[in-house]
Amino acid sequence: MSQFTFETAPKIICEQGGANRLGEIAQGLGISHLFLVTDAGLIKARLIDGALTSLAAAKVAVTVFSDVLADPPELSVQAAVDAARAAGADGVLGFGGGSSLDSAKLVALLARTPQALPAIYGIGLARGPRLPLIQLPTTAGTGSEVTPIAILTTPSHEKKGVVSPLLYPDVALLDSRLTLGLPPATTAMTGVDAMVHAIEAFSTRLKKNPLSDALALKALQLLYANLPAAVTDGKDATVRENMLLGSLFAGMAFANAPVGAVHALAYPLGGHYGLPHGLSNSLVFVPVLKFNLPLAQALYAQLGRAILPQLAGSGDGEAANAFVAAIGQRVAAMPYAQTLRDAGVKESDLPMLAEDAMKVQRLLVNNPRDVSYQDALAMYQVAY
Repeated sequence: MSQFTFETAPKIICEQGGANRLGEIAQGLGISHLFLVTDAGLIKARLIDGALTSLAAAKVAVTVFSDVLADPPELSVQAAVDAARAAGADGVLGFGGGSSLDSAKLVALLARTPQALPAIYGIGLARGPRLPLIQLPTTAGTGSEVTPIAILTTPSHEKKGVVSPLLYPDVALLDSRLTLGLPPATTAMTGVDAMVHAIEAFSTRLKKNPLSDALALKALQLLYANLPAAVTDGKDATVRENMLLGSLFAGMAFANAPVGAVHALAYPLGGHYGLPHGLSNSLVFVPVLKFNLPLAQALYAQLGRAILPQLAGSGDGEAANAFVAAIGQRVAAMPYAQTLRDAGVKESDLPMLAEDAMKVQRLLVNNPRDVSYQDALAMYQVAY
């Protein structure tokens, strides 16, 4: 029997129009003054209007913080924490993409139990309690609504994570209507990000378990099948809901079976160049899969058979190679930069990026194949 521990959010709601029930959900958590963490783009797009109407009808006071930045810097998160304290909020809502959700986690924690951010980077260093927390994703990518992780950018441009069960929300709410207007490039980047989560969770070295495996397989099937349609026909609510579910399942999987070298190599790209996280992952995705192939062949073969029915009965070598090729074709069809060069990365920076990637040991230890500095540099060179 496998011995493992599996944790996730205690309540998940998947409902088209569910954002219009936020007042009821907040009341159920005893919230009377909600601190809503989002970004300026969602305010401008009026995506929060239904939520605000519902909260007003339930007589839940709301303070909106819309200054979330991509790959949130420490100062941005601290500003949100200070604003939540000043407002006297007794609950937090993360509304948006991964940056808003990650910021909301830390606001809920630090507004209730003040701690210095640099002191809680790492695993299990945060202490509670925290304020009640609701998470509502408007992209299908990070799965942050069901992970115990918040990733920030330090003043030295490193990506660091706070990892603690305290960061699981009380309620994760999926409302696919809020993703219908997501632009093709953003849909593509976040969708590929979610596929990376599923694949890395399934092939992780240290905490792979039957529950995470089942979720990762289902996630990849949903994401691989629905991503092309989501990019080309973003108004299909069923496709959008499938993408949200795929992202959720992948988030539940990698929260318990952590990611590896794709993320470790992606973090320096976000920290130094400000590239969106999904794009950073995508740029190094296939080079890492090819690097891992010798030691992950049997696992990649299982994933290949899950997304390509014609591989049923094929040998592991054939299925694994077909899987990597299929993922490569899927990524190559996405409407964004396909190489580090096209994304604006300087070739002279590759050694520095490889040095920074090697600092992300909390992720590299999960990779199915050991990664040296020379390996990291070689993968960046392939991606260039």
